[in-house]
Amino acid sequence: MSRFLPVEPAKYTPEQRRVYDAIATGPRAGVRGPFLALIHLPELADRIQHLGEYLRFNTSFPPRLSEFAILLTARHYTCQYEWQAHEPHAQKGGLAQSIIDTIKERRHPEAMQPDETTVFEFTTELLSNGKITDAVYERTVKAFGTRGAIELGALIGYYIMIAMTLLAHEVPLPPGIEPPLRA
Repeated sequence: MSRFLPVEPAKYTPEQRRVYDAIATGPRAGVRGPFLALIHLPELADRIQHLGEYLRFNTSFPPRLSEFAILLTARHYTCQYEWQAHEPHAQKGGLAQSIIDTIKERRHPEAMQPDETTVFEFTTELLSNGKITDAVYERTVKAFGTRGAIELGALIGYYIMIAMTLLAHEVPLPPGIEPPLRA
């Protein structure tokens, strides 16, 4: 049960309508999840959606790797909505189902490609420790360049913010979807 009342589209202010339309016609192709809460503050929703659009669709990472980092973040916080929204994107992006299942079960994936191992180490260290060791940071820069290291940290930070939005406001899963993660 959500902690906020959804705003009915017919009752949107002009600013809410502008932001709603921008999200709905953008690469997300719809307004759901965290944006159902954020639309209450259209300026914030707009700023967040622009940042998210860049981090999800325009970084140097292929979907296989960016969605991997997103799933690791969702699993870290047991964010049901974030997981169910991004598991299909990870599958479509080419992340092995065995890796997805292993992360879902809170286990360490064994058979990762080298670039996946780098994303896994960077993401899990940042989520677990709030920092990255020099060795992992150097491997990340070697694999993806300084740009990639910066993008990866920003991607993780963005999806932490999205997870916190979803969890704080108890944004419900879509109708008919069972929680995919065990606590």
